Amino acid sequence: MAVAESPPSKWAPPWPILYRLPTVRFSRIIAILLILVMVPLFTHYYLSKIGGDSPAAEVHHGGVQMEDLDSLKSVDLKGRIEEMIRIKISVSDELRDLESKRQKLQSDVSILTQRMEDLKVDYNHLQVELDRLRVSVEQAQYAQREAQQKNSPLISPPRRILPSLKDEITLPPPDSRRIRNCRTHLCFDFSRCSLTSGFPVYFYHPEDTQSQFLTAAVTEALNVNVHITFDPAIACVYVVLVGKVNGARSLETYLRSLNHWNGDGRNHLLLNLDANGTGHLSGVDTGRAMVVRPSFTVGEFRDGFDVIAPPLLNNNDRASKVYPYSPARRKFMLSFQGEYRTSVLLLKSGTRKLSATFDDNSEGTESAASKKPSEEVEDIIVNTLKEMQMSNLGDNFFFQFSCAGSTFPGLDSEWLLCGSPEMRVPILQESTFALVISPLDYKILSTPQIHIRIFEALQTGAIPVLLGNHIRLPFDEFLDWKRAVISLPKARITELHYYLRTFTDNDIMAMRHQGHQLFYRYFSSPRAIVATVLAYIRSRLQIPAPAAREEPSPSVFNATFRPLRTEEIAALPDPEESLGPSEQPFPSPRFQRNLTLTNAGHYTLWNELVDPFVLYPQTPFDPLLPSEAKFMGSSFGFRPIGGGAGGSGKEFSEALGGNSPREQFTIVMLTYEREAVLMDSLQRLRGLPYLNKVVVVWNSERPPSADLRWPEIGVPIHVIKAKKNSLNNRFLPYDVVETEAVLSVDDDAHLRHDEIVFGFRVWREARDRIVGFPGRFHAWDTLNGGWLYNSNYSCELSMVLTGAAFFHKYYTYLYSHSMPQSIRDKVDEYMNCEDIAMNFLVSHVTRKPPLKVTSRWTFRCPGCPVSLSEEDSHFQERHRCIEHFTQVYGYMPLLNTQFRADSVLFKTRIPHDKQKCFKFI
Repeated sequence: MAVAESPPSKWAPPWPILYRLPTVRFSRIIAILLILVMVPLFTHYYLSKIGGDSPAAEVHHGGVQMEDLDSLKSVDLKGRIEEMIRIKISVSDELRDLESKRQKLQSDVSILTQRMEDLKVDYNHLQVELDRLRVSVEQAQYAQREAQQKNSPLISPPRRILPSLKDEITLPPPDSRRIRNCRTHLCFDFSRCSLTSGFPVYFYHPEDTQSQFLTAAVTEALNVNVHITFDPAIACVYVVLVGKVNGARSLETYLRSLNHWNGDGRNHLLLNLDANGTGHLSGVDTGRAMVVRPSFTVGEFRDGFDVIAPPLLNNNDRASKVYPYSPARRKFMLSFQGEYRTSVLLLKSGTRKLSATFDDNSEGTESAASKKPSEEVEDIIVNTLKEMQMSNLGDNFFFQFSCAGSTFPGLDSEWLLCGSPEMRVPILQESTFALVISPLDYKILSTPQIHIRIFEALQTGAIPVLLGNHIRLPFDEFLDWKRAVISLPKARITELHYYLRTFTDNDIMAMRHQGHQLFYRYFSSPRAIVATVLAYIRSRLQIPAPAAREEPSPSVFNATFRPLRTEEIAALPDPEESLGPSEQPFPSPRFQRNLTLTNAGHYTLWNELVDPFVLYPQTPFDPLLPSEAKFMGSSFGFRPIGGGAGGSGKEFSEALGGNSPREQFTIVMLTYEREAVLMDSLQRLRGLPYLNKVVVVWNSERPPSADLRWPEIGVPIHVIKAKKNSLNNRFLPYDVVETEAVLSVDDDAHLRHDEIVFGFRVWREARDRIVGFPGRFHAWDTLNGGWLYNSNYSCELSMVLTGAAFFHKYYTYLYSHSMPQSIRDKVDEYMNCEDIAMNFLVSHVTRKPPLKVTSRWTFRCPGCPVSLSEEDSHFQERHRCIEHFTQVYGYMPLLNTQFRADSVLFKTRIPHDKQKCFKFI
């Protein structure tokens, strides 16, 4: 039976349709889906049609119509199968090709999407940078307009004007009446002392007949004084050491024989600082020369011309020992040790005299009726003191009115000192107040004994109580003695106990502190006394002090070597936040207040800063203008936010604002053989607003590697070669630092730009304080007593570590030249504690705690070698440093604070059209 052939199928293969699919990627995806669905359907349909038109080709089995494959020829069947296999392979290849193209297109889409996001970020960064440049251009244009409107350049100090020998004109000696009426404006030759002369002083070589101690002490003090000149032709003042003279030659003859006496002795300074020889100048015609001595009477002293100075004593430097301030109230409320010069001192009853002790009951021999009224005042003083001692009010007193022997000669009717200083000091250091009784003769203005009593009290911390307010104390033309000495008339003796009881512990400690400052700065040694005398005359003439000595800044590179620079430029940190304009470096104004400080600020110099010997380029205590001055006639240099209208983050970042004119800061970074860490830290400073320069103190003897590449950060990097490896180098007043603000940073400290700029803005409002990031505090040792160093988290702090802190350059001068040397020696001994020493110094000067900014408490340096702070001995050394510094100062200067400064608007919900000042602070 022949099998009927199936008619040719009318169904066309699908692949021509597939080749006509669109080339767009989305169309291809749709085509792929259609192929995956339609191919199996078509295949099934095609197979079912084979032989489907012939009835013989169908069989019925269980009601299902099946194709009769037996009717097909084997050759045709094989061809059909091979054809289907080819179709399957073709479709599979096409599917794989389409899948590969789909994956490639997806990868291209991802790359383009990422590139688009990168372009958006770059656009935002460039927009921020463009805004920053726009603000910088506006600020530069504003500064140019200010300079044009001001129309006055910065004036340098005038040329130094010095006299010459041609200016010396010999004049006849003035008569005695003119001498008695001498005042500075009448008897001093100002033509030899111009304001810019520098106050040159010439010292006559003393004669051999002078006291060896006085000669050596004065000569040594003058030789190291900055004002001394060896050229008498340019001298403003001539100093003569007055004492005994040879043989029968009188003192007047000796003075007139001086080479530059010129008849009347104008501009001469006669020093008579011998405590035992105060009568050398009595009755001597000193002409127009100024007399400097510790003893004066009303008839001798020419107010505003002569100078009351303390005597020089051979006591091997009084400043060798510092007595502690605390406790505020000591064992004795009041003490006195002295003996009246007359042989017998009767009590008011006329029946007793005082001998070795106050309770002596021996009989007197002189009647009360024979005593003068002035002597009766002394009796009243003694009786009142006895009643105070016998009172049962709970206060202890130590009074000694009779001495086994008085070692110091004095004037008639004067209370003599009892015993030696070694005998008096133990009583004074246990006394809250020390009584000083003026001489009986009210014509006496000053005596060496009064000076010695007062200085011993100031040194030991006992507050002097001077009975007799007619007494003049040393250098009282400039020194405010009322802040350190209680002065009362003798008639107040009956109210003395009540008066002293009114003093609080705060007042006692404040007066004790001021007395400590005055004593150690002006009276502690012959060198200090002589320097004070010269500064006193110079201040009276309104001549500025010499400029503070700055530290030279030699580069670690020689003149021919040029360090390598990195070719790549690091990206700006925090590019999404504009922190301030990019400006060219400019220095802070210097010595603008040299004459005004000398004149209007002399009280501050002598009593608060206690440093009239040196003129600093700037101080953190300069006065501030009122707010309206920024807009009414005194606006030069100010950058008010929003032009004075204020503003949020955007306006805030465009102007520095604040109460002071615009300025910049200098970063000082100490490093020691950590080149990779240093380069990384320098790189992060690129683009930092308000940065003037970076000063790197290279503390290693080994120079930097020749192949070391230094980054370009937009400002100069000055690398200083240190003289020795010392942590004190961090606080040297380098001449290359030209700004008031100094940011001290460790070479491994990681600070964000917004943190630095915020700290700088806070410091501008608290220029006299340390403003920084890591806080620490001093803690009381409850078990053993004394002070400890603590770095744990606490609700109060008293130190801000200078590894990341702003402070005024003024404090670098004090740290290097005024702070006690023993503190710097201790820093070198431990190679530690320089940050604690700076905190002690600033708190001692200002009596204020530091300011901590932001929530940062510590720093970590991943990959850095082990630092000094991780050694076991680190904290023990810092404990010992605090104890030592406290002993040197005599008290604990550090003050606690519970305050931390964060940004305004931080964590504040603000409208959508406003910006925060700092986004992360």
